[in-house]
Amino acid sequence: MPRTDEAARTVAATPEQVFEAFVSKDALLQWLPPEGATGRFEHFDLRPGGSYRLRLTFEGAAGKTTADSDVVLVRIVELVAGERLVQAVDFDSEDPEFAGTMLMTWQVSPAPEGGALVRIRADDVPDGISAADHAAGLASSLDNLAAYLAG
Repeated sequence: MPRTDEAARTVAATPEQVFEAFVSKDALLQWLPPEGATGRFEHFDLRPGGSYRLRLTFEGAAGKTTADSDVVLVRIVELVAGERLVQAVDFDSEDPEFAGTMLMTWQVSPAPEGGALVRIRADDVPDGISAADHAAGLASSLDNLAAYLAG
């Protein structure tokens, strides 16, 4: 059954700084992997119509591609500078529970109280991804983003 997961956080940065962190290869490797994971790009071409392939390796957690890693192929569906990045995400997994394309929308706007409001929306989340684990992963990435921008 298709599921949508969402998360949001206000960060102490401008929307322009946040958006730069959305599209910078070096920045993504620092903040995108959730707690307990490291990332490595196997291919990176982040532009409208481009794609990237990312391997996340987990410490003490099971992966979808191998015993300790996830490999995702991400296609850039939409890129609106300073506002929104929409990605079609496919997991490299033989398990049918992780099949299908998840649509991830990363959006940034000025926060009413100052800083930037960052929103993540994941549509068509594969059945094999638990809602609790996904919520924790999204929140962890947002925490990492806030720390990266503060640093």
